[in-house]
Order: sequence, then C-alpha cells, then structure tokens
Amino acid sequence: MVDVTGAQWRKSTRSGDNGGECVEVADNLADVVAVRDTKDRTGPVLAFAPYAWSAFVAGVKTASIAR
Repeated sequence: MVDVTGAQWRKSTRSGDNGGECVEVADNLADVVAVRDTKDRTGPVLAFAPYAWSAFVAGVKTASIAR
C-alpha cells in the first residue's frame, strides 16, 4: 500500500464540471504519482511510477491532438 500522507491533491484539468465525476492527482510525493476518485476520497488510490504517469499523460495528449 502506498502512503499518501502529505499528498497535495489537484483536480485533473480534463475533468469538467460534471457533478463530481472527476479524478484527482497528487504528484508531489516521492517516487509515486497517486490518483483517486473524487466521489470516494477515502477509498482506494492508484499509484504510478513517475515515468509511467508521464508516458500515460503524453499518450492522452497525443490522442487528443489526433482527433
């Protein structure tokens, strides 16, 4: 389990004002990027290695441009 104590959560810039169906990201932690669902802030957290998160974000940006 990843310790997210001290995480500074921010709402994803791709999450709109859609009634709370958003994700939050904490990228201030050492060696991990954490992602959680805003509807269940005390629930499970997905954890990614920083390089994996960077690759995911780059892929999403590329796919958005290709549309």
